[in-house]
Amino acid sequence: MKSAVETLNPTRVRLTVEVPFEELKPSLDAAYKKINQQVTVPGFRKGKIPARVIDQRFGRGAVLEEAVNDALPKFYTEAVNEGELNPLGQPEVDITELKDNELLAFTAEVDVRPTVEIPDYSGIEVTVDSVEVSDEDIDKAVEQLRDRFATTSAVERAAAEGDIVVVDLEAKVEGEVLEDGVANGVNYTIGSGELLEGIDEAVTGLEAGGSATFTSELKGGSAKGKEAEVSVKVSEVKARELPELDDDFAQLASEFDTLEELRGDTRTRLERSKKFDQATQAQEKVLDALLELVEVPIPEKLLEDEIQTRKHNLEHHQLGQMGLTLDAYLEMQEKTAEEFEAELKEQAEKGIKTQFVLDELVNKEKLSVGQEELTEHLMRRAQSSGMSPDQFAQAVVEGGQVPMLVGEVARGKALAVVVEAAKVVDDKGETVDLDEDDEAAEAAETGETVEATSEEPAAEESDNEAEQAAEVAEAADKGGDKAEG
Repeated sequence: MKSAVETLNPTRVRLTVEVPFEELKPSLDAAYKKINQQVTVPGFRKGKIPARVIDQRFGRGAVLEEAVNDALPKFYTEAVNEGELNPLGQPEVDITELKDNELLAFTAEVDVRPTVEIPDYSGIEVTVDSVEVSDEDIDKAVEQLRDRFATTSAVERAAAEGDIVVVDLEAKVEGEVLEDGVANGVNYTIGSGELLEGIDEAVTGLEAGGSATFTSELKGGSAKGKEAEVSVKVSEVKARELPELDDDFAQLASEFDTLEELRGDTRTRLERSKKFDQATQAQEKVLDALLELVEVPIPEKLLEDEIQTRKHNLEHHQLGQMGLTLDAYLEMQEKTAEEFEAELKEQAEKGIKTQFVLDELVNKEKLSVGQEELTEHLMRRAQSSGMSPDQFAQAVVEGGQVPMLVGEVARGKALAVVVEAAKVVDDKGETVDLDEDDEAAEAAETGETVEATSEEPAAEESDNEAEQAAEVAEAADKGGDKAEG
């Protein structure tokens, strides 16, 4: 077999392949054998029909077609390997010549990974938010905890902001009560804004047994978007009572004996959370700075596929679970379809570019993924997906997504290398050491920014897939043990 590679543009090539006819013999033999099992010829036992008879009865062309279809993937793969190419997606194959007993010639156009030159990234410098926890931050967090332990009790007075009222609602449009416009026994906290616009003003000042009417635009249901006359009747008024902020509350709401200890622990947790956020911010900014340094041509077909995949996932998975249509989502986001498409394209381009750059960094830095790293990553992904580790691992293996999982870990490690080499300062000019805190170090190493940005648009087959599948299966067992523990 002879093959040649023609570069059509930085992301697409054309392979020209010529195959001597003798190299088609194994596929020809397989074609005759397959046809033998499918047809019946009087005078011959099934499977024992001579090749010349098959040619006479069914035509040599049918045999050649079967043989070529069988052989093309093999010859294409050989040409790809010979040309040391990294193809993306399926090729467009065109048989240019087929001479019986002489020659098979074909061309194959396919997108390929572009050559990416990684520049010196040691000069990258980014500024992130400083880690500051004020007394007001602690007060707010403790107040939120206090709010969780609030109690309610019925009161015989007019309803006021912050009270909970039990109401019956009836909505009319053009004088007709809507079929889905009646609701009884609804609990509503005045001032929460969780029901209809105008209800706060209507129920404030009413005692149990009181009623009022108000006009509001319906946000959902059969008359969505229409003005409705809503009748509301208050059947009960309940006041919320917050526990006193003292040592007894600390013992009720936590494992601490005093309020001072609870506030101290709250400060520690807020600092840890802000350090994690700081590390994630550093990761995002370093990645953006790195991408600005690198020119990466993006295959058009790959970009189109990535845009469609992201749009499909948003429409049919994320929004579908929330019961929203894409139009409703765009209305909520106050975006036009054109703005949405432009954002989607920008995100897809960044995702593809991120993957190409970080994959090249993995190769350049000779980074590998160990079983323990794969296990930890699987545990995090399983947790975020709502599945148990063994269920997630099984889904990954059955879906052939092991290379994707390994790629995510490797790219996370590549980004961590760049972050480590970069200079990170906070908004006060202080150098940030991301290794001094375990939480921050974990954020820098897990590659969460990579996962959010790149959705594996160009996943390829791995030479070690069987070995990695075994690692994932073992990771599932370990994950199950940890989950049980």
